[in-house]
Amino acid sequence: MILTTTPTVEGHTIVEYKGIVFGEVISGVDVFKDFSAGISNFFGGRSGTYEEELMKAREAALAEMEQRAAALGANAVVGVDMDYEVLGSNNGMLMVTASGTAVVV
Repeated sequence: MILTTTPTVEGHTIVEYKGIVFGEVISGVDVFKDFSAGISNFFGGRSGTYEEELMKAREAALAEMEQRAAALGANAVVGVDMDYEVLGSNNGMLMVTASGTAVVV
């Protein structure tokens, strides 16, 4: 499966559009990870804890989008876009959404 942010796949011709596909992940950060990130915030520097959660959520969203495209008979997704939001009363949830157009090349 080819995933690309571009509207075309270089060297290939899009022969069929299957539709828009999404992958959504909502990930919670537990109290221990939140505490660890809070220490990084207080003293400065990067938060490896949050970065790891973000990476896992992004990979899961892309994998889900890819599975949905394959279920439609696509072999590529073009125009991939990633969106990130925080949710919850204390912003303790991370939402990552991947979207794109499933196509056959």
